[in-house]
Amino acid sequence: MAEEQVARVPRKTYERELLRLQTELAKLQEWVRAEGARLVVVFEGRDAAGKGGTIKRVTEHLNPRVARIAALPKPTERERTQWYFQRYVEQLPAAGEIVLFDRSWYNRAGVEHVMGFCTPEEYKLFLRQCPIVERMLVEDGILLRKYWFSVSDAAQQERFRRRLEDPLRRWKLSPMDLESLTRWEDYSRAKDEMLVHTDIPEAPWYVVESDDKRRARLNMIAHLLDSVPYQDVAPPVLELPERPPSKGYQRTPRDLQTYVPDHAATL
Repeated sequence: MAEEQVARVPRKTYERELLRLQTELAKLQEWVRAEGARLVVVFEGRDAAGKGGTIKRVTEHLNPRVARIAALPKPTERERTQWYFQRYVEQLPAAGEIVLFDRSWYNRAGVEHVMGFCTPEEYKLFLRQCPIVERMLVEDGILLRKYWFSVSDAAQQERFRRRLEDPLRRWKLSPMDLESLTRWEDYSRAKDEMLVHTDIPEAPWYVVESDDKRRARLNMIAHLLDSVPYQDVAPPVLELPERPPSKGYQRTPRDLQTYVPDHAATL
C-alpha cells in the first residue's frame, strides 16, 4: 500500500516559523551558557533523510563557541583499538555548551552492522553498553535528545538523483550512500532492533517524519525547544561608545597594497 503523501509546508509559512524558532534557539543558547548546562542532540537516520539540512538551520544563528557540530570521520587505526565510545566521549560538551552529533555512536547499530564493518560480537556489545552509557550521561546532568529522521524509499531515491545532477550537492553522495538503496530492508531491520534496545525512558528516541524537509525541520526544532526548560536570560547592557577625536593617523596609500580584483564590477 502506498504511503500517504504529506502536504508540503508553504515556503512563506516555513520561513516565518523558522525565523521564530531560530530566535527561540538563540534564547536557548543563552540559557545554556548562563546556567552552565550541557546539551547533546543526536541526529540519526538514513542517508538523505534531512539531518544535515536541519542541523544547518539549528546552528545558523548560534554562536559556534557555544554550539558546535560533531561529525566524526571514520575511525583511525588507533581509534579502532580503543573502547568504542571513547572518541565520542571526547566530543561531549563542557558547561555552557551544545553539541550536535551529525551521526553518532549509533553508526555501530546502523552502517557498521549492515555493511559488515564490525563483528557480530562488537554489534551485540554495543547494544548492551549503549543504554548504560546514555544513562550515565543523563545521570551526570547532560541533557540528551535523540532524533531519528525517517524518510521513505521514494523520497530518498529522488534526493539521491538530485544530488547526482547538482554539482553543489554532488559531494554529499558516496558509493556507500548509493549501496544503501539496495539494502533498504537491511537498514530497516537494523533500525528496528536498535530502537528496541536503546529507546529507554532516560533517553528516548523521537522520530521525525522527513519526506517534507520543511515540516521536518520545524517539527524537530519545536520539539527540542519544548523539551528543554530554558528561560529568557537578560542580555548585558551594551552601549556604543563615542568615537574619540583623531590623533592625526593617515591611511597608507592604496597603491602600496594589493587588492583583490573587482569581480563584482564585471557582472
